Amino acid sequence: MGFIITLFLLLVSLPAILLAQEINFANIVVNGTTTIGETDDNYICATIDWFPSDTCRYNYCMLQNSSAITLDLSNPLLAKTIQAFRNLRLRIGGSPQDQVIYNVRSPSYPCHPFQQAGHGSLFGLTTGCLYMWRWDELNQFFNKTRAIVTFGLNALYGRKKQDTSILWVGDWDPSNTNALMNYTISKGYHIDSWEFGNELSGSGIGARVEAAQYAKDVINLKNNMNELYRKSNYKPKLAAPGGFFDRSWYTQLLQDSGSGIVDIVTHHIYNLGAGNDPNLISKILNPSYLSNSILGTFKNIEGMIQEHGPWASLWVGESGGAFQGGGRHVSDRFVNSFWYLDQLGMAAKYNTKVYCRQTLVGANYALLNRTTMEPNPDYYSALLWHRLMGKRVLEVHGLDASPYLRPYAHCSKGKAGITLLLINLSNQTNFIINVYNHMNIKLKENEKRRGESPFMRCLKAKVGLDGESLMREEYHLSPEDGNLRSQTSLLNGNPLNVSNGELPRLDPIFREEHAPIKVAPLSIAFIVIPNFEAPACV
Repeated sequence: MGFIITLFLLLVSLPAILLAQEINFANIVVNGTTTIGETDDNYICATIDWFPSDTCRYNYCMLQNSSAITLDLSNPLLAKTIQAFRNLRLRIGGSPQDQVIYNVRSPSYPCHPFQQAGHGSLFGLTTGCLYMWRWDELNQFFNKTRAIVTFGLNALYGRKKQDTSILWVGDWDPSNTNALMNYTISKGYHIDSWEFGNELSGSGIGARVEAAQYAKDVINLKNNMNELYRKSNYKPKLAAPGGFFDRSWYTQLLQDSGSGIVDIVTHHIYNLGAGNDPNLISKILNPSYLSNSILGTFKNIEGMIQEHGPWASLWVGESGGAFQGGGRHVSDRFVNSFWYLDQLGMAAKYNTKVYCRQTLVGANYALLNRTTMEPNPDYYSALLWHRLMGKRVLEVHGLDASPYLRPYAHCSKGKAGITLLLINLSNQTNFIINVYNHMNIKLKENEKRRGESPFMRCLKAKVGLDGESLMREEYHLSPEDGNLRSQTSLLNGNPLNVSNGELPRLDPIFREEHAPIKVAPLSIAFIVIPNFEAPACV
């Protein structure tokens, strides 16, 4: 009888429209006694690429004025979107970075802007040029916005391409990079890390370099960095190789270069396939695809680093979901947040320290609209993660839970307790979720002993030991008008739009801490539970 009354109370508390939809009672257990992974304090990262404005994909030109060379750094909204993170990581790099000449101290090659070069050239482009006046502008912008910068270096400088393959051979020439670093140091600019090359590992994308040669070159680079920064109080890190994970190639790089050379191992992810795939949305909403398409990579690269490079940290240096610019009307829409947040949650479980989203501005997968600089839905998803999810990752699992409910748990950021990320991929199921602490509950034994349902226990636990109500914060994201292709996210039912040049506030709603959590179909929820006992978070 008690169970029937409890179920009735829960049902009548739902909006009437939900009664026509499926309701699923789910139980999840969070283990706050130990961590299973840890990220950097500044886990969220975004990239700025090098492609010139006349670059097009699938007969659609989507990169105008969005590169490191052409981006309008004076746009006040652009600065505000970065400053909202307080310390957003920015990675300057991408496909053409290994064709960029730095116009300082008479480089060995002509320094001129990128031009379309047609078939047979790397990415269809000539070499490009980074002028020092632009480097000054970029660094002034980084300083103003408090960005933490990773800069991708040209790792093909001085090499020669073999005639009939994409293999580049010969030693890397460090002279142009040394000149850029010298200039950077003389100006007092702080680059957090220098990344060597872009997608030259394994089979390569457009170009490749053998692992043994790459290892020789990163040793050379690290020695040069140590010498150039010898008198500096600021010591940047060396990141490499910025490519797709090939276990054999990555292993040889770490073994041949040796301990302490590569500080950050970076790899790229585009697990949704091509941007013109008509099945992108079905992939994003398929829980099996989300896991099976990338979980093995996270496990393998974490294991490889533990075995061959325990001194190095692991980053996803670039990830845009779908390659070749992302999916039109998909990658910049609400539906993409299911993929993006699931990626952030999954990568963190395998000790990924930083996750760089391709791109901040430019192409379909950008966090910001390239003409207005107004945020796309994934921007707000990233900002909520940054503000709410701490760096310590906790184990969370469902008890007979639907695969369409994807839960993640971290220690809360800057406060006691934990924060849950709950992703509902189902288009018809309302999940009513009870959260249990691994420390003090044994679900099955308690049910037998008390002869009651877990839902009744949750209702009994709405007040604290002192009789006062304990409250939690909830942040529910959903698409405007229920349209997954909407460019507007709703936070707790309110549209997130820029008003008078200012970003919207990201305010929570408050619920009794021990009440069941309700997550609507095709929505995402961040739940901050401040009084959850988690020794690992202290």
